[in-house]
Amino acid sequence: MTVVPDDHLMTLICDTCGDSVRATACVLPDAEVVWTLVSEQGWSGSPFATGPHRCPHCSLLPISDGGNASCGDHGPGGILGIDHLDDVTVVAATGDIDLDTGDTLRAALRHAADVGGHVVVDLTRVHVIDSTGLGLLVRAHRDARDRGVTLCLAAPSRFVRTVLHTMRLDGTFPIFDSRDAALAQLSAGVANNPVASNAATATRG
Repeated sequence: MTVVPDDHLMTLICDTCGDSVRATACVLPDAEVVWTLVSEQGWSGSPFATGPHRCPHCSLLPISDGGNASCGDHGPGGILGIDHLDDVTVVAATGDIDLDTGDTLRAALRHAADVGGHVVVDLTRVHVIDSTGLGLLVRAHRDARDRGVTLCLAAPSRFVRTVLHTMRLDGTFPIFDSRDAALAQLSAGVANNPVASNAATATRG
């Protein structure tokens, strides 16, 4: 199922029961992004127009459609783990980083700053990030720069990349395709140049 924006209106259709809702949504300049409507209506699903999407009722039902619906399952944001590797702290986040869950990321980033050294924020399992999460990352990046170290992002999803690009933040952070790539570049001292790091992933993003 694909949601097609019509002026300022969007229609969501549930892939499970066929129920639909049509409403005004504040969208990013990328017309494929429909997460604001999905979130506001209490639905679950992909942040992009290409589904799956599930209405509030069907979101509570067990997923029986194999891998199709799994990409639309967004859990509450949290921290999977914090690893200390030599002079690098890796903060692995998960779920949706928003106003309700930002405190966990804030605490993890504060811990990483207290430990010292470079910081890698692993976004492999982060589905959605809002202005709260972006603000936390920007502040942590500035704090790291003031301390003479680097904070970089690893494996952001297509949605997170879209948000970073829309907010003109994709040139602020060194961004890498994977945690291992970030660690390798930090070891090589290349991550201090965000432009070079982002250029390395641009051809693959």
